[in-house]
Amino acid sequence: MTDPGPDEPLEHEPSLPPPPRRAELGRLGEAAIASILAARDTYGLFVRSLYYTVRGRREPGAVVRQMYEIGNRSLVFVCIVMGFIGMILVYQGGLQTKRVVPDLSQLGATFLEVLVRDLGASICALMLATRVGAGIAAELGSMAVTEQLDALRLCAADPVDYLVKPRFLASVVMVLVLTVISSSAAYATGMFGAQLFFGINPRTFVNFALVDAVDVATGLTKCIAYGAAIPLISAQAGFAATRGSEGVGTATTHAVVRSSLAVIALDFLISGAFWVAFGDGSE
Repeated sequence: MTDPGPDEPLEHEPSLPPPPRRAELGRLGEAAIASILAARDTYGLFVRSLYYTVRGRREPGAVVRQMYEIGNRSLVFVCIVMGFIGMILVYQGGLQTKRVVPDLSQLGATFLEVLVRDLGASICALMLATRVGAGIAAELGSMAVTEQLDALRLCAADPVDYLVKPRFLASVVMVLVLTVISSSAAYATGMFGAQLFFGINPRTFVNFALVDAVDVATGLTKCIAYGAAIPLISAQAGFAATRGSEGVGTATTHAVVRSSLAVIALDFLISGAFWVAFGDGSE
């Protein structure tokens, strides 16, 4: 046997983990920079949308058409989802409650409080982020890659005023309306499930004792925040689309992912702010 040369590693030496690849670090840095730029552009869209809401053009029927696209076309989908979720939550909540106390008289009141304060608006917004967010990003992304946005600018029409503002206003209104309707559907199916699985009388289940003004204010604030965030984030993703149909697909994916993350983040921030300001409401 020959001795190993100075450049040849010994057989008994432990292998060291490979160093991080510069390409992977570069991709992570590019993703972080892209997220920061997207947040900046979304904030710019928000400011300009507010400005054009007061000082922009008035096109009869533009907001109403978007309310129909966002609200009416999403109503059945959102109500079906919320209906199943309401029945599932009441069933699971009743099972867990029976392990601690046999009394389920407050099941309906507790479910209504959670629905008004958090779940109604948040789940509805997550469903709308998948349907409405993807639709807005795909529509505006197609206009971006086919240079229709440049044509609007050449005609002295700001795309934010012409395209984003009607969707922004319609979404703020319709997220609130859809949350109320879909939460009612969830409570109705929860009442049916409580009677079916636990024999709870509907008159006992319908109980508003635990819902107060803070719960209602928290839910309304979340509806407005979600309704503003979904169209703005989706519009920003659509405006940034490039490279033809591939870019439209990427913009649609970004819109859904970023809108869903925004809903979760806003849920945490708004819930934390109201908890700091008013407590848990148990006093």
